[in-house]
Amino acid sequence: MQHSAKHIADRIRLMISTKQFQVGEQLPSTRELGKQLGASFHTVRKAYHKLADEGMIESEQGRGFIVMRQSSALDKTERLELGAAKMQQLLEELIGFGLDEAEIEAIFEEQINFMEWPDRIQSIATIGETIELAKILSDSIQNQIGVKSSTLKSDNYDEALKYEALFVPIHLMNEFRDLSDSVRIMPVVFHYDADVLLSIIGRAGIEAIGLVTAEEDSIPKIISELKSLMQFEGAFVAGATYGKSLPLFVRNTDLIVYTPASARLVEAKIPERNRIKLEYIISEKSAEMIRSELWDQ
Repeated sequence: MQHSAKHIADRIRLMISTKQFQVGEQLPSTRELGKQLGASFHTVRKAYHKLADEGMIESEQGRGFIVMRQSSALDKTERLELGAAKMQQLLEELIGFGLDEAEIEAIFEEQINFMEWPDRIQSIATIGETIELAKILSDSIQNQIGVKSSTLKSDNYDEALKYEALFVPIHLMNEFRDLSDSVRIMPVVFHYDADVLLSIIGRAGIEAIGLVTAEEDSIPKIISELKSLMQFEGAFVAGATYGKSLPLFVRNTDLIVYTPASARLVEAKIPERNRIKLEYIISEKSAEMIRSELWDQ
């Protein structure tokens, strides 16, 4: 998927103006966003510099590009002149395609109604059997596709109705079909990072794998998935963090596998060679669907 600098700048400008990116928030790096969109980082850099020239974002040393204001710094006269020039260009193209005045007016009315769409997608939640599992999926969607979302437990239907869109794991779709009349439901297919699984399996002589989570309820689900995927014949020991403490078993376990929610404690106390963080990979089909919601409309 390729995007021009103008297209990327237009989409980010829209996302900032509709508060999908907030003032003070750091935008994805040029390389990260380029990877997410299938564009070069040079193209993304051009888009960012265009927005910086408009005063909407600013480059900060050590942080990258930061959102400075929710709308362009152009004054009203400049905005009207810019809008009139763009409208004239568009009208000339439409007339060139043979559309008459009534058809152009009908399209304009239709698109004005459609432009409510950016407001509706300001609130998105990712669903999981536990908040922790939802967070793993939410983080993966943000890291790989650039879309942020809140997290929600799968049995919290009343809260789910407060969101305009939900990212729902494919195996939970049947539980949320009834909400599709009032909430946009987007099924997500994902799997564990194959490199992570291979790293675990490749540790010769491992007799026990320790799993550290932030929630006790996440443990059975993760162990079941790992056993099925890895065919590991050794033992699993598992526990959740408590306050600022790790489970006691971590001292005597060959390898610690841990969730992002428990990362701060694990990474502070366990050497890097003895730990592996669990992450999901979003399927390309799901990634394309999510991208289309924000970038290709």
